[in-house]
Amino acid sequence: MGNFDIKKTGYQFITMLLVGLIILVGQQLGLGIPFNKAYLGMIMLILVAQTSFIVNDLFPKSIFPAFGWATILGLLFSMPYNPLSKVFLSNVENINFMAITTPLLAFAGISVGNKIDDLKKMSWKIILIAMFIFTAIFFACASIAHIVLKLQGKI
Repeated sequence: MGNFDIKKTGYQFITMLLVGLIILVGQQLGLGIPFNKAYLGMIMLILVAQTSFIVNDLFPKSIFPAFGWATILGLLFSMPYNPLSKVFLSNVENINFMAITTPLLAFAGISVGNKIDDLKKMSWKIILIAMFIFTAIFFACASIAHIVLKLQGKI
């Protein structure tokens, strides 16, 4: 089994609560979504994220990072045959996606900023890899969108 650390889990939970609060305040100020309408959805998202961190700590040799576990858990909670899906989706729909991405991208930037020396060691190779990945992701997303639109009869 992995290396589960209750202190680390507590810090993660507190951090997610603070970020969740920032998101809720940002939504209320920027989009007019009332705090009392969105807080249950935020709590649910935080619990899914916290569970993914715990699973990631318990199974460190897994092929999925914590983000992957969160995606799988979110998918399972939102599937129509899940008895909890109506409650989950009705609360989470009150959280604006762009409100979540702003602090997420800020933390990603801070994370990358702490690894500048490692990025410098990769020199020109990182540009080649990034261009390949961006191109592959673009064509994969465009293909998926094309298939979905074709299945819906919109194109």
